[in-house]
Amino acid sequence: MHVKAPLKQSGNPSTALYTPEERMRRDATPWTLVQGILAPVQFLVFLVSIGLVCRFLATGEGQGAATISIVAKTFVLYTIMVTGAIWEKVVFGQYLFAPAFFWEDVVSMLVIALHTAYLYALVTDALSIKGQMILALAAYATYVINAGQFLWKLRMARLQARLQTNPVIGQEVAA
Repeated sequence: MHVKAPLKQSGNPSTALYTPEERMRRDATPWTLVQGILAPVQFLVFLVSIGLVCRFLATGEGQGAATISIVAKTFVLYTIMVTGAIWEKVVFGQYLFAPAFFWEDVVSMLVIALHTAYLYALVTDALSIKGQMILALAAYATYVINAGQFLWKLRMARLQARLQTNPVIGQEVAA
């Protein structure tokens, strides 16, 4: 008979995504719900905006709508970043770069920098309209990477919760 060890997220429990205390704080804070609402809102704004930006780049039409959508996406991003930092403080005791979300926060800073650079270029005309739209697409590409990071962490948190409530998950018995 062959028995696989229980599925683990990492080599030792100290590297689990959340300690039991952090999980309790995560589940108790209203900032978790705020993040859960803002994340899909931001994604919907992103989808509309990327469509408008691509339409403008392909046809030259809809510059105003594309610009407004990028500004809206940027302000939704700022909102989710501020509330996310508050969430991180409540759950992990620091506003940013908690070990469990360090690399997500690093990439988030790049996302914010690119979106902010877009706003700067928009206000100062530092780039042509086409250049601004391309910068927005670069910001959006980093946003997609960052969103993927957070989705992966959400999956890991769910897996961790399942393993802690049923440590036998992942065992296989072969004859």
